[in-house]
Amino acid sequence: MKKEEVLAQAILEHVGGKDNLRQLAHCMTRVRLSLKDPTQANIDALKQIDGVMGVIDDETLQIVVGPGTVNRVADHLRRETGLAIGEESVDPNLTPEERAAVERQKVKAKQQSPFKRFLRRIGNIFIPLIPGLVASGIINGGANFAKNAGVDETQTWMQILLLIGGTVFLYLAILVGWNTAKEFGGTPVLGAIAGGILFNPVLADITIYGEPLVPGRGGLFGVIFAAWLMTYLEKHIRRFMFASIDIIFTPLLTVLIVGFASLYAIMPVAGLLSDGIMKAINAVLEVGGPLAGAVLAGFFLPLVMVGLHHGLTPIHLEFLNTISNTPLLPILAMAGAGQVGAAMAIFVKTRNPRLRNIIKGAIPVGFLGIGEPLLYGVTLPLGRPFVTACLGAAVGGAFQATMKTTALGVGVSGLSLTPLIDNGMYLTYIGGLVISYAAGFLFTYWFGFKEEMADGI
Repeated sequence: MKKEEVLAQAILEHVGGKDNLRQLAHCMTRVRLSLKDPTQANIDALKQIDGVMGVIDDETLQIVVGPGTVNRVADHLRRETGLAIGEESVDPNLTPEERAAVERQKVKAKQQSPFKRFLRRIGNIFIPLIPGLVASGIINGGANFAKNAGVDETQTWMQILLLIGGTVFLYLAILVGWNTAKEFGGTPVLGAIAGGILFNPVLADITIYGEPLVPGRGGLFGVIFAAWLMTYLEKHIRRFMFASIDIIFTPLLTVLIVGFASLYAIMPVAGLLSDGIMKAINAVLEVGGPLAGAVLAGFFLPLVMVGLHHGLTPIHLEFLNTISNTPLLPILAMAGAGQVGAAMAIFVKTRNPRLRNIIKGAIPVGFLGIGEPLLYGVTLPLGRPFVTACLGAAVGGAFQATMKTTALGVGVSGLSLTPLIDNGMYLTYIGGLVISYAAGFLFTYWFGFKEEMADGI
């Protein structure tokens, strides 16, 4: 039996078995499980499974197993349970106790703060897009790196690379609209239409309020709201529509109403919102300089810790949409670098074999910008190293803000982000990484770790 299959079987054993799974999903590092009866999950036992780097008991049960491994584990769980990824199990024969457990889980989700629920919703919209954004971003970055090195961009192979790398960004509004409608329980294709309307090049030929419309005005903020409105209207129109004509008139009325509302209301308002957010962040970085960079980088790991960092993805993408680069991503990328430095310090100091093995397995992907294995397997369980990792990140963030480093894409960080750095500032970005590695290492080595901390690992 393969390692991933053993891991999947062990997870099933400690979450109440395959019959207790209501929904199965995953992101780049975490298996996300919705359980029919959450009380059957043994969190302590899950944390002790060899290969599990951390467990987050939130709206869904999130089990951190690392990049690459997560896909194989999720696939084993899919085959074992018969649940497709993202599919929800519907069981009309639930016992009263099981129904009560489901209701408790729903109440728990509702008790989250509105802001946290909002960020989690945004994350759910963008998480499925991350593999495409990563692949396309790296291809774009490599092609632009070659172009800056003097390669003729009119060569066929360069044109093909730029075509492949740019495709996901060309149709991103449609993909975001689809996922938004799906997230809020609507018909995905109607959400995709909402995204297509707001980015359609034909908008430039239409004049409203005395000015021609600008395709993409309001960016992905407008798309998300328009797709949500599609879902809201579709549900409410369907309540009053005769079943015999529902398939025709419900989508027809929904598309017409939201289509006009998008152009006359959503696009102008979303445009103002987008401009406001961009100007505010730029002002913070311009006025705050190194201090702003330190605060942003230093407090990013806590967002990652609760899985809310994906809520920032539309802000990065809006920067790309409006000014063709994002000043925020290189700063936030320092969070992972500070953690790598902290982990290296722990590896040097500790003699705990389990902790050393966890670090050896997680450090390589940490250098490449995937920090959750180190976060949940090393720094967070130990406590104080989490703080020193954040301090190391703050030093690197201050440096990147001072140097005004920007990125041409999203989806990656760490060393993987290097080809996407704008204006040829590759060495500057790498210098910031080295500063964060060093600061995280020194802070942790000096006062962030003692050997007795490893006893509970």
